[in-house]
Amino acid sequence: MTSTVYVVRHGEVENPQKILYGRQPGWRLSARGQEMAQALGKWSESIPLGALHVSPLQRAQETAAPIAAAHNIKIHTDDRLIEAANIFEGKSFELGSGVLKHPSAWRHLYNPWKPSWGEPYEEQISRMLAAVFDAKKAAQGKDAIVVSHQLPIWILRSAIEGRRLLHDPRKRQCTLASVTGIHFDDEGMISGTSYLEPAAHLLPKK
Repeated sequence: MTSTVYVVRHGEVENPQKILYGRQPGWRLSARGQEMAQALGKWSESIPLGALHVSPLQRAQETAAPIAAAHNIKIHTDDRLIEAANIFEGKSFELGSGVLKHPSAWRHLYNPWKPSWGEPYEEQISRMLAAVFDAKKAAQGKDAIVVSHQLPIWILRSAIEGRRLLHDPRKRQCTLASVTGIHFDDEGMISGTSYLEPAAHLLPKK
C-alpha cells in the first residue's frame, strides 16, 4: 500500500528583531503565522491522516494545532523533529548585523561541509529519517504529517534526492508553512518527493 509522510515547516514566527531563535523555547507564531497554520489545517482536510508527529518547539506545536483539530487527532511530540542546533542561536542575523564579521565567530566557520557551527548534517538526516519512518508506521497504512523546521527538512530532502548538503541557505525550497511530501511505494521504500505551498498567498513580499 502506497502512502505519504508530509513534512511541514512551521508558520511565521513573531520575531521583529530577526533573532536566530533556533531551539530556544517560547517563540510563538505571529498573527500571519497563525493564518498560515489555519491554511495548513484547511489543506490537510483531504488527507487520510493516521498520525501527526510534531517538533516540541512552540511554533511547531501551534502550527500543528489546526491540523489536529481538522482531523480530531492527537499531536504526538517527537524530539527528533526539533530545529538544528546552532552556535549562533540567540544572536541577530538581520542584514548588516555584523555577527559573522566578528573574530570570535570565525573559529566556528572552518568546515561548511559538517557544518562546524552547528549540528552535523548527517545527524540531522539520521534523526529526521527515523522520525519520518516512525510516523509512517504509526499511521498504519494512512498518510502522516510531521511538523519540523526549515534546515532539517531541507537537509532531509537533499539527502533523499541525492543533492549535495553544502548549500546557499537563500536557495532552499522550503518556505514558511510549506509541505515536502515523502512518498512510499507498496514495499515501504521511499519512491520520490514533492513540494507545495498551501499558504503561498500569505508569504511576506520579497
